[in-house]
Amino acid sequence: MERSDYIYGIRAVMEAIDAGQNIDKIFMAKDIHGELSAELLQKARRLRVPVQRVPVERINRITRKNHQGVLAMMSAVTYHRLDHLVPELYEAGILPFIVMLDGITDVRNFGAIARTCECAGVDAIVIPEHGSVSVGADAVKTSAGALLHIPVCRVSSIGWAARFLRDNGYAVVAVSEKADMPYTEASYTDPVALVMGAEDTGISSDVMKETTTKVSIPMFGNIGSLNVSVAAGVMIYEVVRQRLGANLEIV
Repeated sequence: MERSDYIYGIRAVMEAIDAGQNIDKIFMAKDIHGELSAELLQKARRLRVPVQRVPVERINRITRKNHQGVLAMMSAVTYHRLDHLVPELYEAGILPFIVMLDGITDVRNFGAIARTCECAGVDAIVIPEHGSVSVGADAVKTSAGALLHIPVCRVSSIGWAARFLRDNGYAVVAVSEKADMPYTEASYTDPVALVMGAEDTGISSDVMKETTTKVSIPMFGNIGSLNVSVAAGVMIYEVVRQRLGANLEIV
């Protein structure tokens, strides 16, 4: 990890928050308490920066400097607010297309999905605050720089985001091997949000219940599922295919 990817020390991290720097998450040692740590937690909550309580050994593996039990991982992008982005897309006359990632933790899969999203004209990627890959330098590199060109929204939960988008006129489409409807039978010519789940657990049940449509990609081999980045590519370009066929603008 490069030195520029993190800031350590409780006061340095608070100064970074106050300066508006892009922080992905904060690691705080489990045994850290006191007024300064409480102030840091308050600042982080106000700006919705995730804080993870971890054993100090985890921080020591990243740096042996005088970190005082606090280390902030920096984000390579500026996160967007979904509740701001949605009306902006409508006001711009764009037919919205959003991809939501529920529990994707592998940076290579995330980067590959982001690259496909950018190439296909997807308007935003949505990830949760917790249980998700970090948008750091490795993710940007794996995406071939695509993450520098597409908005990334970080939300409290994908379930909340699915409900919010559904209430704002989106078809929220869950992609799951358990669904009965083949993906080619659904319509994607209205505002749409695709939900892709983690390869090991799929889409969580609380997210699934907020979706409007559930589709599957047919499987004919012995392996039960595609790599999530490949599945995302199939789904994203089905949306593109249908919209081009209906003479709708992609961007």
